[in-house]
Amino acid sequence: MRIGELAKRTGASVRSLRYYEEQRLLRSDRSPSGQRLYAESDVDRILLVRRLFAAGLSSRIIAELLPCVDRPSWETAHEAWRRLVEERERLDAHIAELVRTRDSLDEVIAENREHVAAFASAASRG
Repeated sequence: MRIGELAKRTGASVRSLRYYEEQRLLRSDRSPSGQRLYAESDVDRILLVRRLFAAGLSSRIIAELLPCVDRPSWETAHEAWRRLVEERERLDAHIAELVRTRDSLDEVIAENREHVAAFASAASRG
């Protein structure tokens, strides 16, 4: 199938598909006229790649995981599991930092409200 059909069937833009190919997440053959041609199995591959992107993984990490899809074995499955757990731990640390940042902002907001209340009280006294 050509790139437009793959885009339509997966919901990915043509530009994204070209990017995936550039990042070695997707391979294509070429027609005699140079058009990209994809296999039926590439539909599932793109759906997986998009799911991994949606989970916050980078193209570099996704490329590290794809051997598990391309050559399934205990070794590739174990390596994919290890890498996914590592990414989850990285996300957990990032979430914890975001929560700390939000809590700090809540403190600043509360202090601001106290100052606004003090100004309002002083202004009403006159």
